[in-house]
Amino acid sequence: MEGAQILIAGIGGVGCAWAQRAHLRAGQGIDLVLVDSDETSFDYEGAHVIRLGRDLDSAGCAALPPLGEQRMRQASNVNRQLLEDVELVILLTGLGGGTGTGAGPEFARQARLSGAIVISIAAMPFGAQETRSKVSKEGLTRLEANSDVCVRLELDRLAWQARERGTDWRLGALWIEEFVDGLVRTLMRLGLINLDMMDLKTIVGHPGGSTLLVGQGSPDDAVGLLNNAMNAPLADLSMDGAKACLLQIEGGPGMTVGQVGKIADAFTAHMDQDAQVILGARVSDDLQGSIRVVAVVSGLSETTNSSLF
Repeated sequence: MEGAQILIAGIGGVGCAWAQRAHLRAGQGIDLVLVDSDETSFDYEGAHVIRLGRDLDSAGCAALPPLGEQRMRQASNVNRQLLEDVELVILLTGLGGGTGTGAGPEFARQARLSGAIVISIAAMPFGAQETRSKVSKEGLTRLEANSDVCVRLELDRLAWQARERGTDWRLGALWIEEFVDGLVRTLMRLGLINLDMMDLKTIVGHPGGSTLLVGQGSPDDAVGLLNNAMNAPLADLSMDGAKACLLQIEGGPGMTVGQVGKIADAFTAHMDQDAQVILGARVSDDLQGSIRVVAVVSGLSETTNSSLF
């Protein structure tokens, strides 16, 4: 495979569903692994499959994270072969049950041990699901500890946006598909200013919190593009004082240097004045009259109180 060796990993029911949709969007030359205890998650041609446990049923890991972790450890030999030569793992999962909460952090741990960068996107339970919310907290701590970047998607916000669009949130967050596709384009296709895996390693190596942004809009409306990116269904988010950013700007054949500069300024305006910013740019025929931005931001304060809405 040319470029980076990238693996999309779906862990648990929600994670598998979202990973399949992300792979459909960006999957040419990208590997996909689906991990679950439920056979219904594996209806996708061409995916690697890791079945957790001998007895597969709709109960999965029975809301027991230690069971999910144990089964993931038992699959370590398979994982070792799967992760050989992989440079980046994009891990999608839902926390609050047994499989995602237990197996997700363990898969991330094994991926990090293999030498891969791990970017995790974790769906947090609805606020009304008190039991699942309690279960998710421990899993989130472990997932963050075993990921280079760990982003929390709030299902309450995701569902709210889905209702606005008249879609089903369970079919997958459009934000996830756009991010995965944008990151794959960033690392695997040549551009005017190229980014590579070493650039990503440099940015995620900064201490502190980290997050991801994806936005698409008019090339002449930098502020609107930033607002579009900030409207993602993420947990509380602020880029104030960020210490580092990998910024990929991709536009149609008419994209100008001036437009790239204004967009870069908008996305980095509130970062630390000495922030390390690595910029990439690419022209794509399929973005005629539009620009898409993918940003990996790190060196954030660990807790923020800003609102996206």
